Amino acid sequence: MTPEFLIMHYTAGSSAEGSVAWMCNPAAKAAAHLVIGRDGSLTQLAAFNRVAWHAGKSVWAGRSGLNGFSIGIELDNAGKLERSGNRWISAVSKRAYPDDDVMMANHKNDRSGTPPIGWHEYSEVQLEAAAQVGLLLMEKYSLKDVLGHEDIAPGRKTDPGPAFPMASFRARLLGRADDAMEHYVSSAVLNVRVGPGTEFITLPGSPLPAGTRVAVLEQQGLWWRVDVLDTVNDVMDLVGWCHSRFLTKA
Repeated sequence: MTPEFLIMHYTAGSSAEGSVAWMCNPAAKAAAHLVIGRDGSLTQLAAFNRVAWHAGKSVWAGRSGLNGFSIGIELDNAGKLERSGNRWISAVSKRAYPDDDVMMANHKNDRSGTPPIGWHEYSEVQLEAAAQVGLLLMEKYSLKDVLGHEDIAPGRKTDPGPAFPMASFRARLLGRADDAMEHYVSSAVLNVRVGPGTEFITLPGSPLPAGTRVAVLEQQGLWWRVDVLDTVNDVMDLVGWCHSRFLTKA
């Protein structure tokens, strides 16, 4: 296999060890190339130039079956969590998680009006380990892009989810520092939404005050996905969609 993309996943399990054991079981019929624990530990399950069954039914840029040309990294993370009394519970493992390990958010592929749910946070050491490995893989294989399972199988998959800082992670691996992105300033009070259109709900921290600085990550017509560079309404690292009519070049 000649890998072209790096695909990020969460395990939805209760531990890295348990997820590794499951992927090594032929009954699982699924495995990634690498599993990263919450302590930053690495477990490689397949050579990076060999096909691993991590993507399933998948499509990107008109091409299907990304197992055949991508590297899959699984991060030990429970993913979606449900509130039960005063605890957060994984629907898969039934393990409980404290509030400090959970963020409330909408998924970027949610329909308009979908209420936010709990998502298991990633650990800092885990994210740094993923970035270091990702940088090595980008250099070794000249990978074209970094994607989430949710990007190549929307509606079917939700990993790595909103708790994963995909915008900054992708920019780091692709060598796109903030100052290499196009910077704009909001010219009026501006809503930031979970998707490209007014039918999508606004994100926590929205609206942006006039004069807020943003970096443009991608464009869909007049709707732009932006990384908000300023802390707004006590919210940091706000990433979402807004109408370009109200943005002026910085």
